[in-house]
Amino acid sequence: MSETTTQSPIKTVVVLVQENRSFDHVLGWMKSLNPKIDGVTGNESNPLSTSDPNSIRIHFGNQSGYIEPDPGHSFEATYEQIHGVQWKESQNLPPTMEGFAQQAESIQKGMANIVMNGFKPESVPVYKELVSEFAVCDRWFSSIPTLTQPNRLFIHSATSYGATANDTKMLVEGYPQKTIFESMEENGFSFGIYYQFPPSTLFYRNMRKLKYIDNFHQFDLHFKRHCEEGKLPNYVVIEQRYFETKLFQGNDDHPPHDVSQGQKFIKQVYEALRSSPQWNEILFLIIYDEHGGFYDHVPIPVDGVPSPDDIIGPEPYKFKFDRLGIRVPTILISPWIESGTVLNRPSGPYPTSEFEHSSIPATLKKIFNLKEFLTKRDAWAGTFETVLNRTSPRTDCPVTLPEPVKMRDTEPNEDANLSEFQEELVQMCAVLNGDHAKDIYPHKIVKDMKVIEAVDYVEKAFNKFKDACEDARKNGADESHIVILANPPIKRVSNNIARKIFSCLTCNRG
Repeated sequence: MSETTTQSPIKTVVVLVQENRSFDHVLGWMKSLNPKIDGVTGNESNPLSTSDPNSIRIHFGNQSGYIEPDPGHSFEATYEQIHGVQWKESQNLPPTMEGFAQQAESIQKGMANIVMNGFKPESVPVYKELVSEFAVCDRWFSSIPTLTQPNRLFIHSATSYGATANDTKMLVEGYPQKTIFESMEENGFSFGIYYQFPPSTLFYRNMRKLKYIDNFHQFDLHFKRHCEEGKLPNYVVIEQRYFETKLFQGNDDHPPHDVSQGQKFIKQVYEALRSSPQWNEILFLIIYDEHGGFYDHVPIPVDGVPSPDDIIGPEPYKFKFDRLGIRVPTILISPWIESGTVLNRPSGPYPTSEFEHSSIPATLKKIFNLKEFLTKRDAWAGTFETVLNRTSPRTDCPVTLPEPVKMRDTEPNEDANLSEFQEELVQMCAVLNGDHAKDIYPHKIVKDMKVIEAVDYVEKAFNKFKDACEDARKNGADESHIVILANPPIKRVSNNIARKIFSCLTCNRG
């Protein structure tokens, strides 16, 4: 091992990426507990109309709870939220952060009050405890000012390969860029993905290779056991339930999912890590992929942000990847972190460097002494190993976290239409089982599909893909082989949703 690796006390980095919430919305009011946090005071506001100097202003409140419907967070919606005007070609405007209320109100009357509110600390008790006991980063931005999928691509590859929205052609081919998973493997380190539905990391083409099928583990069956047995790999990615049924509620925090379910999920993950014999070697990072349309007062960085790979995004935006997205909640947890730590602007490697999703592969490169960066973006991004500010691990870290309080009074709506990201997951699974070769792909397959139908579809598709991988292995296929199915019949039928989620999604190895 190199000197850099042996000096770091961290042997396992755990990453959990929640969905669609801004920093101010989730953690802004934590400033009342720790004034060092760049949060909110209640003086923040947005006009209902940015073009009317006499417009009513909506002040930021602390009344968030159960939220429905979902605010706007497309490229155009985010542009208006940041700059206060609707997107037009060739605009180069400063980020005023004044357009959240206006954009929300254009979707539905009264939605401005939804996006201009945040959670009281006691409403998110798990985060309240973690922020107090460990570290919060109050200057972590999403990698691109748009929705989920492109930002999730940045997290593990420091680029979206030009994507600014869903690209069904790329879902078929699989995004071709090199990922941090391959970098870890090339340097002799291990990784594991613990999923609750077919994992979104399969958006990357190389993650569909036979050699990686054993790196996928069903969360409910394997995560706690691997923690107890001290078998967590060097890089752990935890994926949540992106869909919800009445039996198993969504825990990714994407509206209209109940945030208390996300709190329970994070409590479960933390307590499993805390009880592990590997605890003193763990750094656990909780972030959100993008802001979800919710207000944040910190202007996005627009100076000195490098394009990852000089790819320009598609029409009509032709985005140059030269500015970041809106600030998102970020909590860092380790016994090597002093309680009440606030991580703000990074000290480098460049004068304009910021914390953003590419900071994850950048930091893994530093902790594990990996050979090379993935793109120009992770070479530029700030690294967060500096949050490990102790010379010895703490012994007073909480063993358990508070119990969240349910926010939603009604049952989940299994017959709801799919969100855009849910549609993308269904389309990805259509690729895995060969339905992309049919005329139902890409749009007919998700048109009018309900959540309960999607749950049924994705588990069958993922099972078919895993079975095909096993067959290919038995037939002597090379480990770098990517299974491509064409119009396969789906044979498995089950009438028990609960059994399907917990057993049919089970990966073939522990």
